[in-house]
Amino acid sequence: MHICSFATAGLNLYKKIIESLNFFSDSIPPLFLRVLLAWEFGEAGFEKLHGTNWFVDIAFPFPFNLLPPDISWGMATFFEITGAFALAFGLATRFFSISLIILTIVAIASVHWPANWSTLSELIKGYRIVDENGDGFGNYKLPVIYLMMLLPLLFGGAGKLSMDYLINKRYN
Repeated sequence: MHICSFATAGLNLYKKIIESLNFFSDSIPPLFLRVLLAWEFGEAGFEKLHGTNWFVDIAFPFPFNLLPPDISWGMATFFEITGAFALAFGLATRFFSISLIILTIVAIASVHWPANWSTLSELIKGYRIVDENGDGFGNYKLPVIYLMMLLPLLFGGAGKLSMDYLINKRYN
């Protein structure tokens, strides 16, 4: 066999692989994002459901500081648990994506953001998972990752393996 034949065969194989990946691009990636986010937010919600309200010790940013801590706790618990189930099934995905984005931004601002920082290098120190030393630099890495994972669901929807897709297909 000639080198040209190997190259053509390799190119054809590559095209078939890309074609297969493209076929599943509207179903598999959104499903994996939804399931992973559902797990994470569900875990946080059930932890709140069975835990004690530690929101009383937090200074929430305006306008969220206008709500009593019990209401904020209940809303966070509701949206984390309900949003987790909705994301898992791909139901009202865009609504729950924006709801969880707002919830996550409030969490970053009130819990994960650095307490004290005056330079960009100090702010970047908070881009980590755990605030191990309690040094005041925060730990906003994981919530930022969740935000980035929610954006494709907000803008692109739940994908073909979802209740949203089935409902839309049935009624449109």
